[in-house]
Amino acid sequence: MKVRFITLGCKVNQYESQAMLEDMAAGGFQEAGQGEAADVVVVNSCTVTAQSDQKARQALRRAKKQNPGAVMALTGCWPQAFPGEAGAFLEADVVLGTAGRRMLLPRILEYLSTKQRIVDIAPHGPGEKFESMGVSHFQGRTRAFLKIEDGCNRFCSYCIIPYARGRVRSKPLEDIRREAAALSHSGYREIVLAGINLPAYGQDLGLHLCDAVEAACGEAGITRVRLGSLEPEQLTPEVIARLAAQEKLCPQFHLSLQSGCQETLRRMNRHYTPEEYRGIVENLRARFPGCAITTDVMVGFAGETEEEFAQSLAFVREIGFAKAHVFAYSRRPGTKAYNAPGQVPGPVKEARSKEMLRVERASRLAFYQAQVGRVEEVLFEQPAAPGVYEGHTRNYTPVRAASGTPLQGQALPVEITGVLDDGTLGRVLPRG
Repeated sequence: MKVRFITLGCKVNQYESQAMLEDMAAGGFQEAGQGEAADVVVVNSCTVTAQSDQKARQALRRAKKQNPGAVMALTGCWPQAFPGEAGAFLEADVVLGTAGRRMLLPRILEYLSTKQRIVDIAPHGPGEKFESMGVSHFQGRTRAFLKIEDGCNRFCSYCIIPYARGRVRSKPLEDIRREAAALSHSGYREIVLAGINLPAYGQDLGLHLCDAVEAACGEAGITRVRLGSLEPEQLTPEVIARLAAQEKLCPQFHLSLQSGCQETLRRMNRHYTPEEYRGIVENLRARFPGCAITTDVMVGFAGETEEEFAQSLAFVREIGFAKAHVFAYSRRPGTKAYNAPGQVPGPVKEARSKEMLRVERASRLAFYQAQVGRVEEVLFEQPAAPGVYEGHTRNYTPVRAASGTPLQGQALPVEITGVLDDGTLGRVLPRG
């Protein structure tokens, strides 16, 4: 039988879909190819915004039309955060949450046997352990994700994720080493450590994120280790110094900012000030010369005044991010900010988004321009056009280079020669 996964959301979801796919394969299922009908379709959902939930509904309905008669499974963060709403979505034959992903295969088999609809959304609870799961490959990718942490204890006022993911729990170091070795054996040279709140890794085990980084870097076949999204306040000078001792760690850090205004950060229940964030960036740049600092920036959060937005805009301009994901605040039922006073009108949020995007673009292009003339190792990932291949440097600068022979999967020295709106141009140099 054929199975197809439709994955929405973050790197952690992508990892979990791959792990569930490998479980299904071990149970006798094959992944459906492009354009091939599937007997089972699994939509692994995101629930960051209400629009995320709508995307999951649309994806499942579309898949049902394209695969009439197939078993439809809905899993992930939406059912976990809103079990009543997702459980009532009758287009899904099997509904599971984020607890017990290893139950997907037995629940699918049960449904195939009984034809009775299954809703099994187990709650997260105190003392919960990290769910054992692993992956051996990622089809069509030159880098692999390695999930090392789940859950979040922060409860930012706009965020539903702690309800969808439970409390912090961490993958044991030996499991990280074992999985990094398996990915290396499959031919991967770069792995990305992923988690819901990555710097919280180890809080439940008496360990630290640095321990996980060192374990991953210890695999001889892995030449690059990259970190996923980071909450900034846990990156103390001591932590940064310890990370800098790992030569395989890529000098790119995605530090979630959300706002450059202290008062807005306070209402968001974020645990740092702009001044502290600035100091963390300075420490990273001192320890990792030429590193890329990327981020997320929210505009139009509840109560954000014109003055507060101006402060955030100025801070983003000052930091000089290599890239920033700019998005407007979207009210999320179930969060503290949903009923907060001072909700910003849609047209104002749209205007602020456009203004922040202009600053982001200028900052991004300035970063790309600073790369021109440098010779960097580029891991090529895919063709961008006939005879042109694209990949990323260690600091995650996108590079396109011409070649008469395929470059996918190769790490090659490249001289960066020019700037594009979405990356840079380069010239592949002879090895040695």
